[in-house]
Amino acid sequence: MRFLPVLLAVVGLLFSAPAHAYGFFAHGRVAEIALLNAQPETAARVRAMLRRTPLLETPTCPALTPDGASVWADCVRNLGQRFSYSAPWHYQNVDICRPFDPKTACRDGNCVSAQIDRQVKLLQDRSVPAREKVQALVFLMHFVGDLHMPLHAGDRGDRGGNDVDAAYGAYKPEWLNLHAIWDSPLADRAITTPPSIVRRYDAAEEAQLAAGTTEDWSREAWAVSRDVAYTLALGDPCGPKPTARVQLDEAEIQAAIEPQRLQVQRAGLRLARLLDEALDPAKAFTPEPRRR
Repeated sequence: MRFLPVLLAVVGLLFSAPAHAYGFFAHGRVAEIALLNAQPETAARVRAMLRRTPLLETPTCPALTPDGASVWADCVRNLGQRFSYSAPWHYQNVDICRPFDPKTACRDGNCVSAQIDRQVKLLQDRSVPAREKVQALVFLMHFVGDLHMPLHAGDRGDRGGNDVDAAYGAYKPEWLNLHAIWDSPLADRAITTPPSIVRRYDAAEEAQLAAGTTEDWSREAWAVSRDVAYTLALGDPCGPKPTARVQLDEAEIQAAIEPQRLQVQRAGLRLARLLDEALDPAKAFTPEPRRR
């Protein structure tokens, strides 16, 4: 394996601590793709709503910009009990060694795909106060990225790869694990590999990549977790638990780049679609009064 010293220096600076979900750069690029491809009216509404994020009263987790909004949901996890309820909303670790079964991993709506659907409905509901709508927007901007991070969608009882110590080429700090690699260094390398995926897509590309439901997207990400993330790291994705640090060499990293790029593209274009649907005035509704 050959890694330029400057690459290692940059990786060391950017990834000196474990991440909870897609890193800042990846989440930000998902948001950027989304706003480039959403309807202009939608993008304007999103930016107007982000200017109201001080209503959330989280000054240590600003969300005034798309980049800030895209990682707000991770930032507020550090605010103690206030947002602790949202911790299971970032993932749904469906067993990759059994038939796809999202319901088991999504009891009572406490999983990422159910929360994506919920945030869209909150944004469409005319009775929801402004503060809650703003919060629904920043949750949605984050959770769509999380769902497309393969190790948030499928695992083998190892906390989404957090329990699999791993090395990314020559980069092997003690805290690094398989989950963290897919969160940040691999995601960042995939996104910055030419040609750029942060762009305006044509109608045919958008229709193909943004299609499906949250369950379809869950299944796709679960399959990438099994067939790419765990297979490259372990050989047999359902084999014995590794007893030593897993090594991803340059060939394995290269094999993961295109699947990772595709997941970020999908996330950005699907977020664009959901924002269009959530903020379309024609799709707003007023819930019927609850009957006794």
